[in-house]
Amino acid sequence: MAESADNFLRRFLRRLLAETLLYDEEYGASGNVSLIDERTAQECYVASYLSEEAQYIIEKATDWDSDTADDGVGYALATDAETYRTCQTANEAAATLLALAKAHRLMPSFALLFEEPA
Repeated sequence: MAESADNFLRRFLRRLLAETLLYDEEYGASGNVSLIDERTAQECYVASYLSEEAQYIIEKATDWDSDTADDGVGYALATDAETYRTCQTANEAAATLLALAKAHRLMPSFALLFEEPA
């Protein structure tokens, strides 16, 4: 039986989200995914990989930068957050992000971050 278009789209999005939550030890690079509320122009959830714990963390924003007029991002970045959920795999984190995005009508944003040299 052929896969439904809705199921294919869910699998596609989940895989794309999972692959953006990358961590490259050699370059100290990590991919972070934020979920943005376009109505309030605020970052609501932030997902990233914690290399020290070898797990993924999804944090819920609790406070935001009040000065975002000139940062070019287009939304208020979270300045404080609380742990919403930890996940053992990128697929689990991606499924959680997709469920949050759907439930709260949030849009994704991606950032590639590099660790500061020691």
